[in-house]
Amino acid sequence: MNLRVYHTSDLHDHRGFVPRLRALRAEAPGLLFDCGDSLRGSQTVYHREEPIVAEIDAAGYDAQAIGNREFHYLFAALAARARRMRHPLVCSNLIDLRGRPLPFVPALAFEWEGWRVRVFGLLVVQYPEGSFWERLFGWRFLDPFAAARRVAAGAAPGEVLIALSHLGLREDRRLAREVPRLDLILGGHSHDTLPSPEIVGAVPIVHAGPYGRYVSRTELERAGERTRLASGALLPLLPPDSH
Repeated sequence: MNLRVYHTSDLHDHRGFVPRLRALRAEAPGLLFDCGDSLRGSQTVYHREEPIVAEIDAAGYDAQAIGNREFHYLFAALAARARRMRHPLVCSNLIDLRGRPLPFVPALAFEWEGWRVRVFGLLVVQYPEGSFWERLFGWRFLDPFAAARRVAAGAAPGEVLIALSHLGLREDRRLAREVPRLDLILGGHSHDTLPSPEIVGAVPIVHAGPYGRYVSRTELERAGERTRLASGALLPLLPPDSH
């Protein structure tokens, strides 16, 4: 069986997709991820209630990358957001300089229908290392490309490596060139919609676009120790005027 992966990004609190997503996965099972910016709030604005969180949990997402909407400069605000989620948050290029327990994980491993899959998240850098903001808030943003290379160096042979990127399409193209060990880049942040996967080197890049209008469905097949793209498509999820 091929490895099947669904993904959304940049939902920005657009809801109503649970029945459609659940039906798609019942018909053709697969892992389901989000690449960030699902919330109404932002890195500076905190809403105590975020209705989209319950929607994501009801849809059965396996993991979500931290976007700049999920991130918050205040550690306590990000931790409070994470506590309301039943799905894990993932980010590999964000650390806390004060040693506080992180409300997210750098990477996650999955076993699916005989496939071993490792996913990790990459967040767009909000300020440079050593800046005043780093000293004030305690967060340090690591170079996302160096972080991806570290994850790739630790990947086991035969393990499928998927980046949940909140860097934008241009940077995802660079990521594919600099980290060819990646099997798949699922992207967001730039609100690009790619009707079919874009291949850079041998790495497929998938962008499903914003606001839940589409969900991507990508299938990978085995090619020795690596994988290759078997199919990729965008499936309608929400009408353009939905919320």
